[in-house]
Amino acid sequence: MGQIYDLAIIGGGVNGCGIARDAVGRGNSVFLCEMKDLASGTSSWSTKLIHGGLRYLEYYDFKLVRHALLEREVLWAIAPHIIRPLRFVLPHHAGLRPAWLLRLGLFLYDHIGGRKLLPATRTLDLDKDETGKPLTPGRFHRGFEYSDCFVDDARLVVLTARDAADRGADIRTRCRAVEIRQADGIWQVTVENVLTHERETINARTLVNAGGPWVENVLATGAGVNAKAKVRLVQGSHIIVPKLYAHDRAYIFQNADGRIVFAIPYQNDFTLIGTTDVDYHGDPADVKITPDEIAYLCSSVSEYFARPVLADDVVWTYAGVRPLYDDGASDAKAATRDYVLELDLPGGTPLLSIYGGKITTYRRLAEEALEKLAPYLKGTKAKEGWTAHAALPGGDFDVSSVEALTAEIRRDYPFLSAAHANRLVHAYGTRAAKLLAHAKSAADLGRDFGATLTEREVRYLMAHEWAVSAEDIVWRRSKLGLRLSGEEIVALDAWLSANRDDSVAAQAEARS
Repeated sequence: MGQIYDLAIIGGGVNGCGIARDAVGRGNSVFLCEMKDLASGTSSWSTKLIHGGLRYLEYYDFKLVRHALLEREVLWAIAPHIIRPLRFVLPHHAGLRPAWLLRLGLFLYDHIGGRKLLPATRTLDLDKDETGKPLTPGRFHRGFEYSDCFVDDARLVVLTARDAADRGADIRTRCRAVEIRQADGIWQVTVENVLTHERETINARTLVNAGGPWVENVLATGAGVNAKAKVRLVQGSHIIVPKLYAHDRAYIFQNADGRIVFAIPYQNDFTLIGTTDVDYHGDPADVKITPDEIAYLCSSVSEYFARPVLADDVVWTYAGVRPLYDDGASDAKAATRDYVLELDLPGGTPLLSIYGGKITTYRRLAEEALEKLAPYLKGTKAKEGWTAHAALPGGDFDVSSVEALTAEIRRDYPFLSAAHANRLVHAYGTRAAKLLAHAKSAADLGRDFGATLTEREVRYLMAHEWAVSAEDIVWRRSKLGLRLSGEEIVALDAWLSANRDDSVAAQAEARS
């Protein structure tokens, strides 16, 4: 039969990669397949926040909020290059929630989640504070400022997968599970490489279905499971506009429909606005922002900002489908964001399916998944809880040392601009030096693809981070698509296609 993995995982989003990392770190052999690129689905289309979810307090979801709040500083500590503290300004809107209710919610937010390093909530005089300047004059006088964290969501997934691979997991991208069956108490998963169409069957004692929006599709490939849980697909869309204000805080705005919308500083020169909550029907791969959603987001923030945000201001949009657990809520915005783990034993062979979840709680979800699978895995108790302390690749430095690391990179590689060094540190942390290696000049970094993206970095991404296409690099691993021209992106894609064999060889070398 060949190798039998302890655990096979279908789905390369944040949950699948989180489980792979935790499981292999406890001594299990792990296989993970993803039909597209890592984080190419829901995990890269988030609002980029590690947060407790202030609005979930209104639904009395104290458990979810507490668990999420507890994770903020844990994740910040293990990935300080891609996660940073962010202060949020909540203006008091006289016609909506009363100020006392907001303050009570923020008091709970400050005290139920083990906050140690993040600063506490404070009250703002918006007539005097700089955060009041971008707002409609004379309309908002009082506000509150509280803490959460910003995250580069796609990099969180990729670095989690990288760490899993470094510890021995077999991570396969562009590898689709086409059939699942059982034989003699073993899962047999047939996977197809979507680029070469070659097929292979792998064997595993346990199976995790982390298919996200495709969780039910995975079960339909022959798993023999009649799942009790159902998935509710909810579309969340975002817009990117040129920078709306000079300071470094984010805003959280209340809407008359009960929803909230964020306006977040993004990639230095832009503002990220989102999100929407609309039930989605159809293939999750086809999700796109609608004109109504663009109008809704523009209208929502224009209710607060002195200068209206118009559809013509939008420079980029993205939309994703959240695979929420269907708890029967009538309104998409009220559907639970907590996760549900359903363990089935068809033929006595364990299969765990994941419904719902948030990026913030992915590490905790992985721990709970392995607890459920503990009777079937050999290494679930060894090193339990280790992911709360082990840094992700490049994150092995103190949360207060990002600027010092950037200065060190500039000192060792003086040909880099300040912006270039800063971007590399916030993407790769201490591994930026590994990427740059022995370069003595800009010429040593090879071809310049534009916006500080060089051949050296592209080759690193091909070898160590499973990058195959320009989309992988400019929209997930770097976000440089906001700065590169269409022609530059096409040129990068052409170069990647011409050098794909090098990519395969480099990834094989990295695995060995």
